[in-house]
Amino acid sequence: MTIPNRNFSYPTALKYGVGRIKELAELCKANGIMRPLFVTDPGLASMPMVKAIVAEVKDAGLAIEVFSDVRPNPVEANIKEGVKAYHAGRHDGVIAFGGGSGLDIGKMIALMHGQSISVFDLEDIGDWWTRADASKISPIIAVPTTAGTGSEVGRAGVVTHPATHEKKIIFHPAIMPKVAILDPQLTVGLPPKLTAATGMDALAHCLEAYSAPFYHPLSAGVGLEGMRLIKENLAKAVKKGSDLDARGNMLMASSMGATAFQRGLGAIHALSHPFGGLYDAHHGLLNGIVMPYVLKANRKKIEKDIERAAAYLGIKGGFNGFLKWILALRKEIGIPHALKDIGIDSKRLDEVAAMAIKDPSAGGNPIQFTEKQYKALAKKCVVGDL
Repeated sequence: MTIPNRNFSYPTALKYGVGRIKELAELCKANGIMRPLFVTDPGLASMPMVKAIVAEVKDAGLAIEVFSDVRPNPVEANIKEGVKAYHAGRHDGVIAFGGGSGLDIGKMIALMHGQSISVFDLEDIGDWWTRADASKISPIIAVPTTAGTGSEVGRAGVVTHPATHEKKIIFHPAIMPKVAILDPQLTVGLPPKLTAATGMDALAHCLEAYSAPFYHPLSAGVGLEGMRLIKENLAKAVKKGSDLDARGNMLMASSMGATAFQRGLGAIHALSHPFGGLYDAHHGLLNGIVMPYVLKANRKKIEKDIERAAAYLGIKGGFNGFLKWILALRKEIGIPHALKDIGIDSKRLDEVAAMAIKDPSAGGNPIQFTEKQYKALAKKCVVGDL
């Protein structure tokens, strides 16, 4: 078989280790940021940890201000308010701090403050990203406080459309952060339930990237090793939040998942995006619930790949053993078995299926499901029919 031409792009500079947040001010200066807008969510903004970080950056002579009008499932209004704050403070760069929502909105503010078009004109479709004036995009430093989305190494952000409730992926190569600080100490305060949900998000990224039907051996390898780190560390991080080794390995696995998924995502995300948009549910939790149903639905195309993954991870029983491991991990860390367990019903399955088949992630699924198949699969996820 002749391998087609492919373009490979790997991520930003990573500063990994306990206490590396102390380097934030110097990293700002090194990247030409003297007036950073610190973008985070309201919960983090009120924490002593964040107040101390902002004070240190200010003491270093930088004109830092905080913007925290960020919803858990970000919407366009969050970006618009952030752009207003960016202009009002005459900022010259962004510190994106937090989980996926804080990181994504920070990146979107850095992207949109100098544009005259809608953020949705930059959806990840074809070459739409070329519509943006790249010279007006500000530098970004990303600091994740959860081990899940991996947005700190990504060139995209997710925003919910106000009219359709669809989650839109907004892309531009220039919103790749200049630097990402991976400091395990910053994730220690994350509650067990959120540690579990964000960890399943990272696993979904690694698993779907590994299973995607495209030629990208770099991503396949990174995704596989990411799964190993998650297998060995997620339950530890959930059960003992102060375990810095487990927290650090999960941060790395999260960045690895987002690095790997340039190969593609799949039906896990194609379903979790519409469910999240319609029901305002946590993205990582949705991925964790949906995962085994999609894994089983893709079996005929990915069985051999999953057998290889199982062998590498030290799981006996091939595909069946791998599926049992996923189910056991979910049970161990408290992920529910069905979407009905988190209040999602079957009333909007037609909408979910129509949105799923159009979701950009659907194109990376090993099997191109029809709208009817997505509806049937979504129903299984809701009622728990594995």
